[in-house]
Amino acid sequence: MRHLIPLVLVLGPLVACSVDAAPEGPAVEAISGAAPVLQGETLTGGTLAPSDYAGRVVVVNLWATWCGPCKREQPILTSAHEDAGSDGPFFLGIDERDDREAALAWIEDFGVSYPSLSDPSGYLAYRFGAPFLPTTIVIDAEGRLRFRVVGEIDRETLDRLVRRASTPSP
Repeated sequence: MRHLIPLVLVLGPLVACSVDAAPEGPAVEAISGAAPVLQGETLTGGTLAPSDYAGRVVVVNLWATWCGPCKREQPILTSAHEDAGSDGPFFLGIDERDDREAALAWIEDFGVSYPSLSDPSGYLAYRFGAPFLPTTIVIDAEGRLRFRVVGEIDRETLDRLVRRASTPSP
């Protein structure tokens, strides 16, 4: 017992500091490497080409209509896209393993005006290292992966990551 008291006195403040330092909001992971090429037919019948987003920060959101947290975060993404305008980041949705008609209804119901690709096999989720939905990836203007948020994102975190991806990485 006598030997435990010094240990508690030393470790106690460290544990307390660790608990107090816990971040608020969603978990953000810094990532690196080249982003996969994103192209193809969009859910609404358009075509996405790399030239559409070349030289811009890209926000990629992996979602599905059956995902509750995806439903909660969609208004945040829609609002951020509208606020950013044509000079802001390029937004792209990737609908994961979902029914096409349900996905189209989602796009209409939420007023999503940015393109979404369908990923019925989960290949893009795999390439982005998305263990579950929702997952948001931020890519810098050079086409490098910068951040991954697994779970529901909030507006403050999204804006902060876009700002950080807009500055050159070290």
